[in-house]
Order: sequence, then C-alpha cells, then structure tokens
Amino acid sequence: MSQFNQGAQPQNRVPQSIGFLLLDNFTLISLASAVEPLRMANHLSGRELYRWHTLSQEGRPVSASDGLQITPDSALDNSPALDAVIVCGGVDIQHSVTREHVQWLQQQARHGRQLGAVCTGSWALAKAGLLDGFECSVHWECLAAMQEAFPRAGISTRLFSIDRNRYTSSGGTAPMDMVLHLIAREHGRELAAAISEMFIYERIRNEQDHQRVPLKHMLGTNQPKLQEIVALMEANLEEPIDLDELACYVDVSRRQLERLFQKYLHCSPSRYYLKLRLIRARQLLKQTAMSIIEVASVCGFVSTPHFSKCYREYFGIPPRDERAGQNANVVALMPVPDELVRNAPSTAGVALSRAQGESTFASVRVV
Repeated sequence: MSQFNQGAQPQNRVPQSIGFLLLDNFTLISLASAVEPLRMANHLSGRELYRWHTLSQEGRPVSASDGLQITPDSALDNSPALDAVIVCGGVDIQHSVTREHVQWLQQQARHGRQLGAVCTGSWALAKAGLLDGFECSVHWECLAAMQEAFPRAGISTRLFSIDRNRYTSSGGTAPMDMVLHLIAREHGRELAAAISEMFIYERIRNEQDHQRVPLKHMLGTNQPKLQEIVALMEANLEEPIDLDELACYVDVSRRQLERLFQKYLHCSPSRYYLKLRLIRARQLLKQTAMSIIEVASVCGFVSTPHFSKCYREYFGIPPRDERAGQNANVVALMPVPDELVRNAPSTAGVALSRAQGESTFASVRVV
C-alpha cells in the first residue's frame, strides 16, 4: 500500500514509486512543478525517498502544449510497480483522454493506487468515475466544463485538493505546493521548507488558497457592464467607490446594478466589494510585513476593529491569528538552526548547507 499520505517513515523504507501519465498537449510546467520537489527531496535527505516514471498509452513520445516532446519510460501495459499515479493534462483535455486511459486508471484504482492529477488532468480521473464523491481541483479554464460534465465530483476553485487518496491540483506552479504538502506530511515540514528554499519559493501555499478565476471566464462576453464595474472595484480597494457612483460610471441605475450582481454573482454589490477587499487583505497579511493597521487602511477599512470583525466573519479567523499562522510558516522556511545541524548531521539541514556550497545552488529553479 502506498505511503504517500502517511507520517514520517523509517530510514529503510522502500522508495515510493510514482507514475506520471502524460496526455497529449500536457503542460510542461505542471509536470516539472510536481517532479522537481521529489528530486530535491531525495537530494536533501541524502536517500532515495521517491522514484518517478513517465508513462504514455503506447510508450511513444508525447508532445507538451509548448511543442516539446517527452519520451516516456514505458507504456501503460508494461509500467513498473507503482504506488501512485498522477495524470498530467493540458490543452484540449476532452480529446486527449482515450478509452484505454480510462480503463487503465480504473484498473489502478482497483489495485489500491493513490491517484492524482495536475492542471486539467482531473478530467481523466472524473471521466473514469474516480472523482465521484471527492473534492478536486482543476485549472480554471476547465472548471465550468467539469462542473457540467461531472456533477458528482466536488469541483473546487482551490489551488489543490487533498481528499483521502486523491490528490489534484490546478496548473502552473500549484502542483509544487501540493507535492510539498505531501512531502511535509510524510517526511516533515523541515524537509519541505528546505526544498522550498532551494527553489527560491517564498511561500508554500495551502489548501485554503484559491485560483483567481477571471470574471470574463465566468460570465463570457455578455455582461460588459458588470465586468467594468468589477474592474472599477478592483482598482479602488483603498478608497471604495460609492455604489451609486459605480452605477453612474457605467450608465446603469442602482437597481439594475443590484440585479446584475444577484443574477450573475449571487450576492449584493456591497458584499462582493467587501469580499474583494478582504481577499486583498489576506494576501497582504500572508505575503508582507505590513501591520494589521496598515493592511486595514490600504484595504479601505475606516478602523481596525471593523476590519477585524469583517475578516473574522468572512474567513472564520481574526487577522491577528492569520498573521500568527503565517509567521509560523515563515519560521519553517528559515534556514535550519546550527544546533539542529550539529545534533542531527543526517538531517535535511546538513544537506541544504552542503548544497548551498555547490556551484549550482543558485541555478536550481523551476521555470
């Protein structure tokens, strides 16, 4: 049985074997974002924690969406023993998933494999019926199509979702966040933090971080006035514009404005505006050293108590606790203390210190 989601393992554990199923037009950055943390985990730990293999339906080269070709390690019918399978999707996913893919994935599920996906690869798992009753993530471009095609899957806008033995992420660098969380669960936060530092990855995002889905993707081109209003809101977070003024700017009545938001965004304009300001505040709390008073001010709140009240009601946690939690993450990303290195010379801290002395240290990065 796979150890992908279990706690720290003994030194003599067998390396986990992960298969990356490459679909036509997969996105190369998503594949690299998932594989590179595994490579660095082996390097920094000084032992082979993970093995990975690339797979294609018949073992033939697969073209990524940027035109580069990857020659896989094996075909599906002669793949090595695997603990987990991660589907790598990309452009035109609906036409990249074949019946053979579906049957093979269903077979892997019957054999108890852990199953995952990056970018649009969740479509393949959903088509195989393997995401029914599971929360999952997918690149925002595929979000609406998946919600329509697979109503039994819990499609989320989260950057990544870890639900029992299903691990799914959106595209770009989001797979790195997901894999770093899995490494942290299995081998400790210290190792995950060291990997993050090696890739100059300043913050490991968590399951509460969501994709920013472009409004035009949600609405199409039929609501230009609503898109214009939201753009005005986003550009004026520090000094919010009165709703009557917003309506005047786009030549609609206040009542029409209210109706547009209720019909297409399922909330009032004031509520939507507040949400934009609070999301911006959360980003500032997590990513900057600005004080809570400063964050409240630049996000358009007249007082810190009012900001704290709104923040707690929306996110379920006060800003002070959000900042405290973020500080804990920052500590995890700092270099390992000298005394830890002295007392445990085989830890990731020693490997990181050794790697930092190598000439290639600054060149190790995912693009």
